[in-house]
Amino acid sequence: MRIAPIIGTAALSCTVALAAAAQTTVQTGRPNAASPHVKTTWNTSGATIAIEYGRPYLKGRPEAQMMPAGEVWRTGADEATVLTTDKALTFGKIKLEPGRYTINTEPGDKAWKLVLGKLGKAGQWGIPYLPDLEIGRVPMKLAKAAKPVEQVTYSIDTNGGQHSLRIEWGTVSVSTPFGIGN
Repeated sequence: MRIAPIIGTAALSCTVALAAAAQTTVQTGRPNAASPHVKTTWNTSGATIAIEYGRPYLKGRPEAQMMPAGEVWRTGADEATVLTTDKALTFGKIKLEPGRYTINTEPGDKAWKLVLGKLGKAGQWGIPYLPDLEIGRVPMKLAKAAKPVEQVTYSIDTNGGQHSLRIEWGTVSVSTPFGIGN
């Protein structure tokens, strides 16, 4: 029969695609918090990358109020949003060595900026923004989310060996490419 090789090939293709960017999410913090906290980990291109963040609900509030243009935002809730990597990452001209870093964003009407910073201490609160710890900023592409997203959601997309960090909330979807290694 010819169907068995086709099914086997399809199953192998799915396994390879999943292995290329395996993702796990675990809840952290208090289970009944107003903004649940999660740690999402991706294994992609030989790197393990994790983002720990609070996931506030939009709850019908105006997006412009929750993500004010021109103001640095912790892009999550409560403690600082933290990116952990075991390989070097490059966002634009910013190279992050293996370690832990904060993620903030600066929303805008036509484009956003990803704001990367040093983590001052474990449990560091997300506000006020600490400009002395900023490493640098890179542009993010602003688009409309495919469907409204009630809670802040981080994703790492992999396409043809290219990686991008994507953040969605409400009708907003922002992304920026990054490299792994070197």
